[in-house]
Amino acid sequence: MITLVDTHTHLYCEEFDEDRELAYIRAREAGVMRLFMPNIDDTTVEALLTFCDAHDCCYPLIGLHPTSVDENWRERLRKVKSSLYSPAKYYGIGEVGLDLYWDQTFKKEQMLALDEQVQWALEHGLPLIVHCRNAYAELLDVLEPYRQSGLTGIFHCFSGTVEEAGHLLEYAGFMLGINGVVTFKSSKLSQVVEKIPLERIVLETDSPYLAPVPYRGRRNESAYLVEVAKKLSEIYGLPLAQIARETTANALKVFKKAEMSF
Repeated sequence: MITLVDTHTHLYCEEFDEDRELAYIRAREAGVMRLFMPNIDDTTVEALLTFCDAHDCCYPLIGLHPTSVDENWRERLRKVKSSLYSPAKYYGIGEVGLDLYWDQTFKKEQMLALDEQVQWALEHGLPLIVHCRNAYAELLDVLEPYRQSGLTGIFHCFSGTVEEAGHLLEYAGFMLGINGVVTFKSSKLSQVVEKIPLERIVLETDSPYLAPVPYRGRRNESAYLVEVAKKLSEIYGLPLAQIARETTANALKVFKKAEMSF
């Protein structure tokens, strides 16, 4: 059986309230042996930690999602930061970033919140899990001062162009997170991915969102990560076992605190 790592799943969210344990079991049966779970905001920390504390192969990350940046963002960020400094053990800072797709009202505040959380990652020696939607230019503006800082992480849910991939890969400590979008017939991502070195790619689901073909339109879950791996096997012309082995190794290069946890 192949062994995979889901570098981005929200299994603790309410979409799984009816069958969370079964979804976890299905993931394990599919070969997904480690699940990294980014926080969303100050309202989700408790659910995140409760689930991860009960499952050895689930790893919590802490951060404030850009779409949760609102008029009370400083207080929300303070609450998230207090969790980071609590006795809880976290394996990364995320999910953080910029999202200007629906609304640009808090663009400046999103950039400030991201910058502060970049500093958390550096202070604690943790990888940064970056969400970016319709904001590549702004993202690069925030990250530019940290280019030589040793910052590491994942550019989550990458779906950009070859040029955008090139700019992001200039950050040598980062991987690109590839999920179910690469299986969509309407997406050109597969043509971009074939030009990205496999050693810079990790797999993710972003469940419950973005279910891959043949599950598109349904709630996503970590067990479906196999379909993403199969698509990469097709794109690179490599055996599925090699895709699994290399992307797993890539994930553990990012999440160094989890590397020796088994």
